[in-house]
Amino acid sequence: MTGRRILVTSALPYANGPIHLGHLVEYIQTDIWVRFQKMRGHECHYVCADDTHGTPIMLRAEKEGITPEALIARVHAEHSRDFAGFHVAFDNYYTTHSDETRLYAEDIYAKLKAVGLVEVRSIEQYYDPLKSLFLPDRFIKGECPKCGAKDQYGDSCENCGAAYAPTDLRNPYSAVSGATPVLKSSEHYFFRLSDARCQDFLRRWTREEQRLQPEAANKMQEWLGAEGENKLTDWDISRDAPYFGFEIPDAPGKFFYVWLDAPIGYMGSFRNLCGKRGLDFDDYWGKDSQAELYHFIGKDILYFHALFWPAELAHAGYRTPTKVFAHGFLTVDGQKMSKSRGTFITADSYLQQDLNPEWLRYYFAAKLNSSMEDIDLNLDDFVARVNSDLVGKYINIASRCAGFLVKFFDGKLAFAATKPLLDGAVHSGQTLSEYYEARNFSQALREIMAIADRINGEIATAAPWTLAKDETRRAALHDICSRALHGFYVLSILLRPVLPALTSRVARELFGMERDFAWNDLAALPTRVNAYQHLMQRIEARQIDALVNANRESLAPAADAHSPQRHAQHQQTQTAAPTPSPQPARGEGESGGAIAPMIGIEDFAKIDLRIARIVDAGHVEGAEKLIRLSLDIGEAKPRQVFAGIKSAYDPATLIGRLTVMVANLAPRKMKFGLSDGMVLAASDPEGKSSGLFLLSPDSGAQPGMRVK
Repeated sequence: MTGRRILVTSALPYANGPIHLGHLVEYIQTDIWVRFQKMRGHECHYVCADDTHGTPIMLRAEKEGITPEALIARVHAEHSRDFAGFHVAFDNYYTTHSDETRLYAEDIYAKLKAVGLVEVRSIEQYYDPLKSLFLPDRFIKGECPKCGAKDQYGDSCENCGAAYAPTDLRNPYSAVSGATPVLKSSEHYFFRLSDARCQDFLRRWTREEQRLQPEAANKMQEWLGAEGENKLTDWDISRDAPYFGFEIPDAPGKFFYVWLDAPIGYMGSFRNLCGKRGLDFDDYWGKDSQAELYHFIGKDILYFHALFWPAELAHAGYRTPTKVFAHGFLTVDGQKMSKSRGTFITADSYLQQDLNPEWLRYYFAAKLNSSMEDIDLNLDDFVARVNSDLVGKYINIASRCAGFLVKFFDGKLAFAATKPLLDGAVHSGQTLSEYYEARNFSQALREIMAIADRINGEIATAAPWTLAKDETRRAALHDICSRALHGFYVLSILLRPVLPALTSRVARELFGMERDFAWNDLAALPTRVNAYQHLMQRIEARQIDALVNANRESLAPAADAHSPQRHAQHQQTQTAAPTPSPQPARGEGESGGAIAPMIGIEDFAKIDLRIARIVDAGHVEGAEKLIRLSLDIGEAKPRQVFAGIKSAYDPATLIGRLTVMVANLAPRKMKFGLSDGMVLAASDPEGKSSGLFLLSPDSGAQPGMRVK
């Protein structure tokens, strides 16, 4: 296999606040993908940096009575600690307040200016009369000029996604002092994004080579407009003193706007890494570079990364990103993170409660795919899924069987047939490689847990604890335990990108390796195991209660309105509704028969219901009741499901329709094929065709949305 050369970045966290669980969605997603590439033997570098410039930094440092440099140094140490705590393994975690970033900021600016893409003109800008300060866009708030949403920032609307000038806001006010800002003239420097050269380039770039996800590409075309239109406006890339940042070389008292030098921080961090490792910067950033460059970002900063950034790079003589991967926000219990509810959870507080960081890595991975849809952290579901999948399925295999191998067979594994085992492992690796490469981590983990289910099923059937009592059945005991531990070995390799610390222990402590797993280890059989050591405990509900209480107590005070945080991504969170109080027995429904016994929210949370689009439907030869459905739930490939609805529906009438399916139902092998889920339908008590109705969501629902 020819090794690829890959450079990967995550959006830069702003150096004005702590890392929280919402931020971690992106860094965990990126880290999993990078670890997978490195396991495959590719040369892959992962760089990031703190985003350190701007008025918020200056004002916070002033409030704390320290210099901006002291503030960003302290926050850099805190961010580095939190990322390391969640096993996010950057090759270089740097700062934008660096000589390297300044070098490329000045270089790009000079080259854009030389080709006529920088223009100086006088503008009227909002000025805070109480603070004697020109207000940055994010320090002006008001009503969105497009949709009317209140309390929106001065550069873009979080409600409708519109971008605009601060002067377009209705009823503006200063987020620093609360005063009504006044307009004051000042000379500013603009990147001429409206220039025909930029427009034509971006129309081509945003459409070619699948650089953007389909939904992102569509959004770009909406912002660009139809051929012949000129919807893009020039971009103000300067700010007036006082300002913490890089002064523009030929403009005393003028500074580069933070969004100009923030993405250039990717280049600065990599240049710093080149100095440490002897890499050639131009091999990755030069115009003719053949390396791959990927940006992982939140969907709220697409405008900067898919319009401004590639236009800057291309016209300054640098290469542009191979692809930009945007993800959605995080909600907790279906809502934005809340300080009062204790669900604005910082990374540090999670670790301080002695919660295993790999629990969260696994849970996020189980929710993430290649789309821009939001993901939800349901704290009850978090407990149930981790305990069920990691402890009840994965760890369970080794804990049940490794001891027998050590006790009766000196830890040696023996296999009656090796080729089928190796063929199966390699095939699983090929399938999982496709899922990991496509960032479809949720499908990867579904496949991995399906393998774990099959192994546990074989163990349950063979009952090694019973075989161990009969000396005449040692061969059968040896075989089932060896096959089980081989399965555990395979699962550990497949899970390594998600669970790096745990699988490192498995490789070194259980299988006696002197290194961590590589992907090509799937092609080899393990030969022995050591004595099993406890690998992972179950999550207790009290631990989650303590986490929520800790964050409710520590973060209850409202955020300081004078210190808004600009971050590369906005995040959110999810919690289940309270468990209902015991109810009296219920009677019969009007047409559905007796109501089933009551369940708690923890039972319902185990069922993952998704909106599905029926992309194909057909009759099943030889089946009286079944229709074969091909269902799109936002994954890389549609799922096949067999539904007993033939008596009520003509398959041709179902194509294109939305319905609801159970997405986490274990696949069922039928003689017609594998049924990977279940669609929901309502029926009369006897299930007669006259009373069979496929469930349909309301208009506006999209494939993959979770039903809750």
